[in-house]
Amino acid sequence: MEPLHLQYHVNGDDFTSAGEVSSEIKQTLRRLGISPDIVRRCSICMYEGEMNLVIHASGGVAEAIIGDRDITLILRDNGPGIPDLEQAMQEGFSTAGQGVRELGFGAGMGLPNMKRYSDEMRVDTEIGKGTTVTMKIFLSQSV
Repeated sequence: MEPLHLQYHVNGDDFTSAGEVSSEIKQTLRRLGISPDIVRRCSICMYEGEMNLVIHASGGVAEAIIGDRDITLILRDNGPGIPDLEQAMQEGFSTAGQGVRELGFGAGMGLPNMKRYSDEMRVDTEIGKGTTVTMKIFLSQSV
């Protein structure tokens, strides 16, 4: 079967539509009969990534590639890049501003949760150029 490729534009600083991409992907995975646990993990990863695009990067592109063996989630932005990736991967570390925190976001769990709920995760980042996060979630434990 040919992989299903979904691509969405995520607007930066738009908290009213934040989460729509992860909801659409969740609905698509459910319609395809993907197991609830995989749907949940993909939804968490995509939501956290989508929020990072909104909060830190002035938006970007979110993709889901649904294949026979795995689901690949890709988030790309042209934002500021991540100066200290090791620090950014620590639970609770956040560079979100006070306004974002007052809205209930920016708790510093985005990247750690993305890593926790994906089977593989790679972060490519360059200061002043942007960041790409690629995650894989295997559809079978035997992969």
